Amino acid sequence: MGLISRIGALGAAVVLIEHDVALVMSISDRVTVLEHGRTIAAGPPAEIQEDQRVIAAYLGVPDDPETDLAAEVLG
Repeated sequence: MGLISRIGALGAAVVLIEHDVALVMSISDRVTVLEHGRTIAAGPPAEIQEDQRVIAAYLGVPDDPETDLAAEVLG
């Protein structure tokens, strides 16, 4: 993570393909989320964490529509 930060600080673009969500959200200025090879969301990490398409793709959709899965999982 430190090396990636230092490279970015030099002004170079860094493309990171990673499934470690905590790492991606902590180090990225912009995140693009793919599902089956198609972009479903792109933007700043804070927006991506709240995107319902991302939540549904990576956490699933609850059987009970009254359940707020994002609140339960993301706290």
